[in-house]
Amino acid sequence: MAQALAAKPACDLDEAAIGELRNALRGALLQPGDAGYGEACSIWNGMIARRPALVARVSGAADVVACVNFARENGLPLSIRGGGHGIAGAALCDGGLMIDMSLRRGVRVEPGRRIVRADAGATWGDVDHESQPLGLVVPGGIVSNTGVAGFTIGGGFGWTSRKCCYAADNLVSVDIVTTDGERRHASETENADLFWALRGGGGNFGAVTSFEFRAHRHGPQALCGMVVYPMAQARAVAHQFRQVTATAADELCCLLILRIAPPAPFLPKELHGTPIAAIAACWNGDPAAGQDALRALKTFGKPVADTITVKPFIAHQTMLDSGQPFGRRYYWKSDFFADMSERLIDAIVEHAERITSPHSAALFMHLGGAPARLGPDLNAVGFRTAQYVLNVQAAWENPQEDRRHIEWAREYWAATHPFSTGAAYINFMTEDEGDARVRAAYADEVYARLREVKAKFD
Repeated sequence: MAQALAAKPACDLDEAAIGELRNALRGALLQPGDAGYGEACSIWNGMIARRPALVARVSGAADVVACVNFARENGLPLSIRGGGHGIAGAALCDGGLMIDMSLRRGVRVEPGRRIVRADAGATWGDVDHESQPLGLVVPGGIVSNTGVAGFTIGGGFGWTSRKCCYAADNLVSVDIVTTDGERRHASETENADLFWALRGGGGNFGAVTSFEFRAHRHGPQALCGMVVYPMAQARAVAHQFRQVTATAADELCCLLILRIAPPAPFLPKELHGTPIAAIAACWNGDPAAGQDALRALKTFGKPVADTITVKPFIAHQTMLDSGQPFGRRYYWKSDFFADMSERLIDAIVEHAERITSPHSAALFMHLGGAPARLGPDLNAVGFRTAQYVLNVQAAWENPQEDRRHIEWAREYWAATHPFSTGAAYINFMTEDEGDARVRAAYADEVYARLREVKAKFD
């Protein structure tokens, strides 16, 4: 969207023009120095230092239309903040106009139809808060303060995706304001080409103001948790992870975690600050039916912690939140894999042992399952046949340490990339990724079709 509307260089605006926009909005229009401007520009990744000239804290779709038209008519870059959780920091633009959706976090559930509607500023925590008491779930991320909007438009997978498919696969319709300032509804029967692109094609087709999802039966109680071992056993843990995931039912999702143990309440205090290898798991079905499937995890070796039990699914969904606070400095590198070879396991463990920050982690998640069996033409999701995804997450506090931690992530990726499928995930790309990596997120025919849709609605 920012690229679509930055047709000419950003220009200085006079107060009269700014005043006209302010009068057209029901929400607040903020400039640097105004109360609330700093809060609006504070996003999850503290590495991003861009600052917009104007921030519109929109109250509804009419405000969004006014902002899109204003940016187009004045040649301003336009960015959109949903949850503000994207690693690349696309919510912020320099010297342009940011549409801030973060105050629009409404979620409405129709339990009889298993439909969930979410405003563009909602997070997955907001969705779970409304849907889980009704025993419903929409496949969201593994960190609950992730925004619904960017996550879904990029594809989106999490604990329930192996059975329930990706967030984009469960999207029923959207309301969107396109670059011409028109409000449109997109679904399989209305603006179908735009709807196809919005399910996995990234956020460059307009400003989505609301999402309608198909929900699934899950929770509010679920069999989930993690088993934790010392890093010295990481290779054995990785082998067990490979063995379990090789034959796992769609209901089981596993995540291999290599990091320094955080001071989490579910970990023994003597583990805090020590290197660990863990397998987090979630059974998406009747907890009683999942006991046998998770027994292979619970009986392997001698874990120093085992939290796998029946608990509120929301407790599992928020388990990793404390390790992903807003404002910390983050840098990610990622890849998809068809399998776990011995050489890949060696590289994963070796570079995890070289970790440079107590906040960093390597996450290796099992994918496959139901999404891999859907047709490739369903939507623009470009990675559904991958079996695993590695996300190398460098995270730290001190800007003076940037180079050290970024180099750790890059070296990790360089060592594991030769074993990957070569495909990329748009939601895991940092702002320094080049065009080649963007192209790697989509097959050639999908990329060509995305360009056609953009040309039609841009």
